[in-house]
Amino acid sequence: MNVTENYTNMFHFNLTLFVKIGSFRYPAFVLCLLMFAFIVSANIIILLVISQERTLHEPMYVFIALLSVNALYGSTGFFPRFLMDLLSDTHFISRPACFTQIYIIYTYASNEMTILSIMAFDRYVAVCQPLHYHNKMTRKKVCILSAFAWIMPAFSVATCIYLTVRLPLCGNKILKVYCAAWSVAKLSCASTLILHIATLFVGVVTVFLPLIYVLYTYCRIIIVCSKMSSEFKSKVFQTCLPHTISLVSYSFSGFCDIALNRIDVKKLNPYFAVILSLEIVLIPPVLNPLLYGLTLPEIRKHIFRMLPWLKRHKLEQKMPYHT
Repeated sequence: MNVTENYTNMFHFNLTLFVKIGSFRYPAFVLCLLMFAFIVSANIIILLVISQERTLHEPMYVFIALLSVNALYGSTGFFPRFLMDLLSDTHFISRPACFTQIYIIYTYASNEMTILSIMAFDRYVAVCQPLHYHNKMTRKKVCILSAFAWIMPAFSVATCIYLTVRLPLCGNKILKVYCAAWSVAKLSCASTLILHIATLFVGVVTVFLPLIYVLYTYCRIIIVCSKMSSEFKSKVFQTCLPHTISLVSYSFSGFCDIALNRIDVKKLNPYFAVILSLEIVLIPPVLNPLLYGLTLPEIRKHIFRMLPWLKRHKLEQKMPYHT
């Protein structure tokens, strides 16, 4: 059996970037565990507030809830395995687990962009066509847009994963702390032209076209705001600012991840390389609940109302029952 067949039939990949973290893995574990706990708790609070308050059953808040669901999806698909790897001396991941991780991280990243694009559409209609808002943003339309934001990335990413799985491999070392499609493709013994074309198409459909549409909607919003009163501009600014920051942070994180896949990671400082690779799975899930929970008055006031109730409920659970 030749070398190519040996590697192709291997059942594990080796995540080699963990080796260079060294003794810093223990404080890194504590920090990442705290971040994971914050992501889960903060996004669950956002979901509870939006689901329980009838006044927040509006399209804008439904889409914010979708961002929180996506943050929980991406984080729970990434952190448990990552935390175990931080404390482990070996960093082998099985082939099925590797491709499952790729699917979760890539669908999470694609979902984020499609959700941000439908949020931009919602703000565009609210600002530029306020009289038609309730006719255009019906419950049915919101459901269709929400389904589109999840289904389209799910199928497009699955296509790329299918093409990646079929590649014959001449190695098993992935220079990253988690599995990535491009890292696996680099190990291929055969041409990856079809995979590159499919990946490019998926990137255009799930990232670049939505990004262009978001920029278009904001240009239209700016044009409309330039003709309105200061009070109107202030209200629009308040609702659009969190979305804008989310978009910028996501774009920056995505750019760093793409750049990391295109350069020779061995030439980078290993700690810097790890930080760059983690941005896409850390920044949006941490930043979004802070942005929408603290900057939007309607969500913020309900969160502050809920926190004393949660504390009181916890105390009541600890109190012994009297008969």
